[in-house]
Amino acid sequence: MCRVTGHGSSGWDPLGVTPDGRGGATVALWAQGATGVELCVFDDAGAEHRVPLTERTFNVFHGHLDDLPAGTRYGFRVSGDWNPTIGHRWNPSKLLLDPYARAMTGAFRLDPAVFGHVDSDDLRMSTADSSPFVPRSVVVDDHFDWGDDRRPGTAWGDTVIYETHVRGITKLHPSIPEHERGTYAGLTHPAVLEHLTTLGVTAVELLPVHHFVDETHLLADGLTNYWGYNSIGYFAPHAAYSSTGELGGQVSEFKRMVKAMHAVGLEVILDVVYNHTAEGNQLGPTLAFRGIDNDDYYHLQSGGRYYADYTGCGNTLDVSKPHVLQLVMDSLRYWVEEMHVDGFRFDLASALARSFHDVNMLGNFMTTIQQDPVLRRVKLIAEPWDVGPGGYQVGEFPPLWTEWNDKYRDNIREFWRGNAGIGELGWRLSGSADLYASEGRRPFASINFVTAHDGFTMRDLVSYDRKHNEANLEGNRDGTDNNRSSNYGVEGETDDAAVNQIRHRQLRNLMSTLLLSTGVPMICGGDEFGRTQQGNNNAYCQDNEISWYDWSWEPWQSDLKVFASKVLWLRRNHSAFRQRYFFDGTPLTDGGPKDLAWIGADGRELTDAEWNAANARTIGMYLAGEAHEAEVEDQDVVRDSSFLVVMHAGTDPVDFTLPGEPCGRAYRLIVDTATGRADEEDTEVPSGTVVTLPARSLRVFHALP
Repeated sequence: MCRVTGHGSSGWDPLGVTPDGRGGATVALWAQGATGVELCVFDDAGAEHRVPLTERTFNVFHGHLDDLPAGTRYGFRVSGDWNPTIGHRWNPSKLLLDPYARAMTGAFRLDPAVFGHVDSDDLRMSTADSSPFVPRSVVVDDHFDWGDDRRPGTAWGDTVIYETHVRGITKLHPSIPEHERGTYAGLTHPAVLEHLTTLGVTAVELLPVHHFVDETHLLADGLTNYWGYNSIGYFAPHAAYSSTGELGGQVSEFKRMVKAMHAVGLEVILDVVYNHTAEGNQLGPTLAFRGIDNDDYYHLQSGGRYYADYTGCGNTLDVSKPHVLQLVMDSLRYWVEEMHVDGFRFDLASALARSFHDVNMLGNFMTTIQQDPVLRRVKLIAEPWDVGPGGYQVGEFPPLWTEWNDKYRDNIREFWRGNAGIGELGWRLSGSADLYASEGRRPFASINFVTAHDGFTMRDLVSYDRKHNEANLEGNRDGTDNNRSSNYGVEGETDDAAVNQIRHRQLRNLMSTLLLSTGVPMICGGDEFGRTQQGNNNAYCQDNEISWYDWSWEPWQSDLKVFASKVLWLRRNHSAFRQRYFFDGTPLTDGGPKDLAWIGADGRELTDAEWNAANARTIGMYLAGEAHEAEVEDQDVVRDSSFLVVMHAGTDPVDFTLPGEPCGRAYRLIVDTATGRADEEDTEVPSGTVVTLPARSLRVFHALP
């Protein structure tokens, strides 16, 4: 039987349950405003034993237990005032997860008698015991032999991100043993690692792996959360992705995954959700934070009864509060120092910057990240918006941050479907200096993407005019209607060879544009071989074949993967496509070409009138290979080749004149999306030659001096 055996002035830090190496552990829970805390320990049969934590220091309830070994299941019950009208929701009938738990086990199950409006919205305190329906925290021994693990340390300018899902990429892979499919172990399989490395990406960005639970409305509909944007455990790897058990096995398995990826040169970036929790709004379940200190953890309104919802998910964590900020920072450092991850993508990052309900880039969260000696050295990516007032902050994050660039996404989609001219296109192809060329930021501040987990896949982008989300059971009302897509004559899959030819060419156009633009490209996993979600653009609740990657490819899919790999090789081996500084449009050497020149179909630089022509569908982008003066000052730089990228989104062929010197005396074709080739031709074509660009095509030429 567990009992508190000792007290000490240092027992309040660190928070959570910390094994002492002798079969016992210290226990500490911050619960400002609470009147009492009980540690609840569960045996293998599920019987509960409660131990009061009688020591209290700095609003931390703490103690030491001699018998609390690794693998023990536990939770907390917290007592205090019940008065939701002022934000107080302490209720000892609710079993609470440890916010600092390193592992969690068990599922959240919906029981209206325990969770729902009786528990919260009518302001009466429910006395129903929640313990049969909620997960347990698990005591974990963090020891792991990292051996010679070494972070790849890929420079931002060389980074290519692959956004994927632990379960999605591995669930149907025929080479992975069945018991490892859908798990962290599955990601370490040689077949998966070979796919990623031969493609040429440098970082794997995983959709949320913090432990999460299903939303109540999904449980009521018989669905589950697939994406994982419903976090409840910010230190715990999601248990369902473990092939080695949920009593700590998920922690070691996650570490082995990171170690395996590092061994082949891949960085690991986590998509993290600190903006809200799985407890939802006032109708949601009490699982942890709400029952520990509701009015400190969350942004509240209407005197405290309701939750300020800047996330569209029911609540918003108040990171401006000291102990909430501490939780987030402790979590981030844990994943870097203990789990060896290389960076983070922050979901709805604007919500984290809110102070007193306004977005403040000089507030507590941003300032703390900026000065942290651990976190300021890893990759930090913002999804630079939330759904609250003033939440759209693209281009406004501080210099340490990179940002998802949705303006890039929208413009590239519009151009290639023939609905936009070239006026904005130049900014997006060259690093979006209009958004990021301030406060010392570099082109890699722009995370360029055409598709992501949220929306159509690239294949669906060229196959559907409208969303098809019926499987989500929301009457097809969910998901955006602003897809900027085209089906090219047939909605969905077709055997029409002419339609498929256009679609496959458009896939090559979109992929080539993404990979050759200045900035950091992010590939949505599976786009490199034409993955489909059958027109579902909001597959967050589809843990099935709609979301899982189908590895049984048709020949055109294999060809697409090879094509993408070759274009990535071009990017990786030529610095002209990996600019470290923004272009300034001036010659880099006396008599030499400009660092960047925009060429019209006549072979001359574009005029202002041509830039602004609404019907313009053709543009040439000349990239000089010579080193920028600032780069020469920084390091020894080898002079690189120069290139001409020509993009034509029109529905009819167009003649294009290859520009003369100083751009080049002759050219060799390297990439042609019309034919699908991505190898340099031996034949030189002299400048001044008129080449015919097929409809909807992109070509890359090696410019010869």
